[in-house]
Amino acid sequence: MNIIKTDIEDVIIIESKAFGDNRGWFTETYSKIKFDKLGIDTTFIQDNHSFSAQKWTLRGLHFQLNPKAQTKLIRCTKGKIMDVAVDIREGSPTYKKWVAVELTEKNKKQLLIPKGFAHGFVTLTNNVEVQYKVDEYYSPENDRSIRYDDPEINVDWGVINPILSEKDLNAPVLLESDANFKYYIKEDV
Repeated sequence: MNIIKTDIEDVIIIESKAFGDNRGWFTETYSKIKFDKLGIDTTFIQDNHSFSAQKWTLRGLHFQLNPKAQTKLIRCTKGKIMDVAVDIREGSPTYKKWVAVELTEKNKKQLLIPKGFAHGFVTLTNNVEVQYKVDEYYSPENDRSIRYDDPEINVDWGVINPILSEKDLNAPVLLESDANFKYYIKEDV
């Protein structure tokens, strides 16, 4: 496994090697030992799987409030998405900044999004499946969204009229949300 840094320090891309032959291919997508060696000390406790039938389906921007915030490890297992992480940690040098990564069934890349970030994706093909691990269980009372088109964040989704859920269509902008994340400087030990 290999780590690729993004423009936001705490959001990273993870590449796994795929081994192929005449039967197809094999890749290891998660290994606690290998993640620990890469400095990723997260214990995942739930796996999620979503399906989107139509191209230009947009899901997001989602997060859970503290104390039920989630770190997510996202991968696209069928089709292609543009996956987006938005820093919503007040006081962060990258507050309201976002990073987008293309995840596909072919490139097998994964995106690690830590707590304190909103997450969303737009499908770039029909019939898309996304699977992701989280380190905290789903908590309906802490589930939140912010507008995909919040003008202060200004994510370039590459689509003018995305297919949205009612929840995402009616989400507040970040400044009107009750996001409760603060940025803390990591101290050297």
